[in-house]
Amino acid sequence: MVNDDNLISDQPITNAVNTEKDPESSSDEGGQGKEESIGFRELYEQSLQSVQMGGVLTGRIVQINADTIMVDVGWKTEGYIPARELRDDQGNITVNVGDEIEILVDRRDQDGNLVLSRDKAAKIKIWDDVKVACEQNTPVKGTIIERVKGGLSVDIGIPAFLPGSQVDIRPVRDLDRYVGQSFLFNVLKYDRKRNNVVLSRRTILEKEREAEKLDTLKNIEEGKIVEGIIKNITDYGLFIDLGGIDGLLHVTDISWGRITRPSDHFSKGEKIRVKVLSFDREKERVALGLKQLTENPWETIKDKYPVQTIVDGRVVNLTDYGVFVELEPGVEGLIHVSEMFWTREIRHPSKVLSIDQRINVMILDINTETKRISLGLKQTTANPWETLKQKYPEGSVIKGLIRNITNFGIFVGVEEGIDGLIHMSDISWKQRVKHPSEMFKKGQEIEVMVLSIDVEHEKFSLGLKQIEKNPWEELSVKYPSGSVVSGKVTNITDFGIFVEIEEGIEGLVHISELSSRRVKSSAELFAVGDNVSAIVKNVDPKSRKIRLSIKDYETGSDGNPVHQYLNNKENIGSSLSKALADIKIVDSDE
Repeated sequence: MVNDDNLISDQPITNAVNTEKDPESSSDEGGQGKEESIGFRELYEQSLQSVQMGGVLTGRIVQINADTIMVDVGWKTEGYIPARELRDDQGNITVNVGDEIEILVDRRDQDGNLVLSRDKAAKIKIWDDVKVACEQNTPVKGTIIERVKGGLSVDIGIPAFLPGSQVDIRPVRDLDRYVGQSFLFNVLKYDRKRNNVVLSRRTILEKEREAEKLDTLKNIEEGKIVEGIIKNITDYGLFIDLGGIDGLLHVTDISWGRITRPSDHFSKGEKIRVKVLSFDREKERVALGLKQLTENPWETIKDKYPVQTIVDGRVVNLTDYGVFVELEPGVEGLIHVSEMFWTREIRHPSKVLSIDQRINVMILDINTETKRISLGLKQTTANPWETLKQKYPEGSVIKGLIRNITNFGIFVGVEEGIDGLIHMSDISWKQRVKHPSEMFKKGQEIEVMVLSIDVEHEKFSLGLKQIEKNPWEELSVKYPSGSVVSGKVTNITDFGIFVEIEEGIEGLVHISELSSRRVKSSAELFAVGDNVSAIVKNVDPKSRKIRLSIKDYETGSDGNPVHQYLNNKENIGSSLSKALADIKIVDSDE
């Protein structure tokens, strides 16, 4: 509402009433003056009544004062507007004498003068425009001034509300970015009594999009190169706004190379040129391609990158299993972790390489069908395994420190990053080793023999027992078949017993060779620690096995104990030797 305290100008407001003398102060001569003044007052009151209160008129500025602007509204009286309504932000009057403006006849002040308002006239006109815009569905222009609960506040001359759902065609997460921007809006509804106006920008955009869509559908065709704006990004591709209609750029049609995450290469709102691969006019589906704008590099890839050649590339991705290197746009190869270093072990490629780093790699293999290139990093340097084979020929004896002990063998450090393995079977000729930790410990220096070096598979085999002479090579001579041996039972199994005939050398007596009687279990006859004698049936130095027989020892082929037969054989041999010796002595005497 207008403040009455500031409506009166510093200058006197003159009108017909002000210039007339007060009827009661005039003389009563003839009573004529009093009657004339009363008649004039009535005419003035009638002129004021003809000006409709609350009506909007066009007036002409006739006088500018410090606090008031005098306006001729075309009637028998003038009115005034508070000067503050016609000042700009700097406090300057924005009108001149003679200008015509629309005003609203607001009220009379306490002196009976007409109080006018341009602000109220403007608001009434705005409400009229809002009504017409709503009824005829014509747009109004406004500026978004702030974010409010549920949407945005818009200045269209009067405050209006723009719901969040009506800001754009698609849901908008960040409404603050619209503050300060001006747009066209449709009036969805209004309530003048409640001073409420609801707007929509979405309906404007939908109409514009529909018009764009019709134009796009007329011009789009397969094979045509078009420009669009990236509307949405997913793991399987990009949705491109071509103008009222969206097309899909599938991830497989983005690049001739490998693209796993399109969001790493593109962003929403970005302009992009693409090729129309296919178009279904009925379903309005468009398939787009980006890589089709360039030549397929895989058609000449083998000619450009021969196997075993060393080329330069850029690291584009690091994974647990290797490194992807870009050789050229759209062409990438993989360095598997096993092809990174000859001897060095790494937990993750990111520990030694970084994105965008330039490196030299060797082309190991190219598969044009699957579009895969195998690369090698270690192959760009000398193979230490080749040097190792020349430095340590098979059969040479070297020293090293035990680096690790496992249940299958011992790892011995030979050089930096290179370990040799002593397998369990190569630890001892005689001893049965349950676990190497029983005999060795980490950090211990030992002397070993080089058994073999496999350059291709990067394996270094060492032997500990090979430093000593193989006792099994002598056992076949020492224990010929049919000879008698004695020893202690060291182990009893379901299939027989093991007898230690000398330190570290065991022979097996199969259950069928325990006795001439039928034996169900070895434990029926023997226990660990028993002393037994047996006949040697066979010695196999290669497999390091000795077969024994207690049954044969107990009974010979003639039914007599073998040990008695052997003793008799030894006695006969001894007697024969003595007799021959006596014959030689007699001959020599003769």
